[in-house]
Amino acid sequence: MSEARGPVAIMNQVPEASAKVRGESPLHHVDLANMASLLTQAAGVIFQELGLQGHLTLRCQPDDTQLTNIAHQILGVALPLCPLTSVEGADVVIRWIAPDEWLISLPNDKVFELEARFRAEMTGHYSLVNVSGGMTVFILSGEHVVDVLKKSTPVDVHEHVFPVGKVVSTVFAKSSAVIRRLGPQEFELVVRRSFADYLWLWLQSASQEFGLAIADAGDLTLWRQS
Repeated sequence: MSEARGPVAIMNQVPEASAKVRGESPLHHVDLANMASLLTQAAGVIFQELGLQGHLTLRCQPDDTQLTNIAHQILGVALPLCPLTSVEGADVVIRWIAPDEWLISLPNDKVFELEARFRAEMTGHYSLVNVSGGMTVFILSGEHVVDVLKKSTPVDVHEHVFPVGKVVSTVFAKSSAVIRRLGPQEFELVVRRSFADYLWLWLQSASQEFGLAIADAGDLTLWRQS
């Protein structure tokens, strides 16, 4: 799991200055890394926060081959043009959000370099917005992850209609999320920073009957509400 706190890049700042700025993920106050085990039984749901990622929203006409080709060159992979799909590159994820909109995620220390390339190389009518500060990413997995999602969203997450790589923007609890399937029992949720704490509390409640584990730095620390 990404550290809850760490250096973040600041636009138009020299590296020495930006290195001194520390960012905090939306759930830094929860201190997930230090949640000691309160029980030893296996958990049916595993939660991980990937904080301090970089996020860009790109909008352009998908039939403008000049723009989509330039975007392909900058990103290293082609924009997904099929609705509700996603693609991954070496260190970038691109999610189809709407016919003319994509959500791009990548390591925080590379986001401004990528943004600068878009500004320098893209031409014509397009929009690029850096939304890094307003988003965070949750990873949910485990034997009962689908059961928790069924409690949380009206979207049908059965593997026959929601295969690996599919993306939907939908209601989640009383908020919203961009949901992407990563594996048979693994999902990614891109959520608004302002709702991160609420959704964390919701997920605690929704997963209580199955047991909840916190994934940290490649290890699983079992934790459950008392």
